[in-house]
Amino acid sequence: MTFTPKEIGGLNHETELLIKQSREGACGVDLPEVADFSLRTGQKKRDSIGLPQVNEPQVIRHFVRLSNQNYSIDAGFYPLGSCTMKHNPRLNEKMARLPGFADIHPLQDQSSVQGALELMFNLQNWLATLTGLGAVSLAPAAGAQGEFSGILVIKKAHEKKGEASTRKIILIPDSAHGTNPATAAMCGFQIKVIPSDKEGLIDVLSLEKLVEEYGESIAGTMITNPNTCGKFEKNIKKIADLIHSVGGYFYCDGANYNAIVGKVRPADIGVDVMHFNLHKTFSTPHGGGGPGSGPIAVRAELAEFLPTPHVAKEGQTYKLYAPKNTCGKVKGFNGQFGMHIRALTYMLSHGANGLQKVAEDSVISANYILAKLKDYYHVPFAGNCMHECLLTDKIQKEKGISTLDVAKALVEYGIHPMTTFFPLVVSGAMLIEPTETENKETIDDFINTMIFIAKEVELGRGDRFHNYPLNTPRRRLDDVKAAKNPVITWFN
Repeated sequence: MTFTPKEIGGLNHETELLIKQSREGACGVDLPEVADFSLRTGQKKRDSIGLPQVNEPQVIRHFVRLSNQNYSIDAGFYPLGSCTMKHNPRLNEKMARLPGFADIHPLQDQSSVQGALELMFNLQNWLATLTGLGAVSLAPAAGAQGEFSGILVIKKAHEKKGEASTRKIILIPDSAHGTNPATAAMCGFQIKVIPSDKEGLIDVLSLEKLVEEYGESIAGTMITNPNTCGKFEKNIKKIADLIHSVGGYFYCDGANYNAIVGKVRPADIGVDVMHFNLHKTFSTPHGGGGPGSGPIAVRAELAEFLPTPHVAKEGQTYKLYAPKNTCGKVKGFNGQFGMHIRALTYMLSHGANGLQKVAEDSVISANYILAKLKDYYHVPFAGNCMHECLLTDKIQKEKGISTLDVAKALVEYGIHPMTTFFPLVVSGAMLIEPTETENKETIDDFINTMIFIAKEVELGRGDRFHNYPLNTPRRRLDDVKAAKNPVITWFN
């Protein structure tokens, strides 16, 4: 048989499933036989469970090749809107690996982990100071769990007042992250939607009607500010006053806090409860590089309802304790401690003035992109943006090119796409968040690529984008086929 090598164009990043590489008897380790194994009391003979039989080099190469197909913030620009994909400083990693932090166990006696508890206490204080709120819990594991914990706090507060049976409604803008209504529903609330106005802001007149209609049935509202249209809610204090006028609480989704960190104290605009995404604003890793972390801050009068545990200082000693009427435990042990280390390192290395500069630079970068692209892509809402700018495919749609095609063209040209088709209130949305850590050269490369794509479409040469990307490990996926005939296991 004639052998023909694969034409792969260089280093091969493809790899078969380990189960397909399996060969009878292959093994990565050599362990001694266990004497009298069959005589162990209660031990049952177990059939093979079908694990692949491969050696160590096969396993290493398999996962390294897969990793080379991944994209990450360490590989390039990552402009996902509402995600704040900023650089993760290596100093943070160094601090997280200090033996006094990395080699301890959460079940150790508290007297032996005073340094770790002091770090958590200091992080609580930093977050409380930045927000103007009275107390902080570091327990929640991520943003959505922070939301969940915050709404549980609100629910407990109404229970204590004897109003739990009547406070059944949470008001949520139509531009909100999907986790907001999901959170409220999980906590047993009904959701009423606040529409957006023509400026991409909460329609205050509609909110007034909702408040008038539902009155003291309202438990609170969940609002992201700046919102997912990239706009600061200019009527936010009036909105907070409306909710407070009927005894409701104002929950702030802190997903977009990077735009205002150090510049705005949420408590000053009426916020009662909010969560932070340490993996966004405070530079701890996202996703597989994570885990995430979603602490919550509350007004002092709500501190008794916070998740447990909380860190307090008694004299010179730091202690874990459960708040008086805690909403319960939402995470094993003490939350994502490794992320607490990284986040506090980030805060201390920047200082208060540095965090203000973070907010300023993130907003400047987004407005720079908006100014450069507004003549090539439709801008749904007039005026400046905050830390992320919103465009649509309205102009390109006239030539048959959609937001999806623009995103796939970016992939072909080596740039990770922006967030697409979100917020849902804007058709063909492209939400771009450059963050403060990208230099002008990187941002200009993105801008020039976006302009190139727009010009190609305008000149009638955009049809090829329907088939992009071409030079990636995987071509464009057939989403319809994947939904109708999913292959979710190698057994198929």
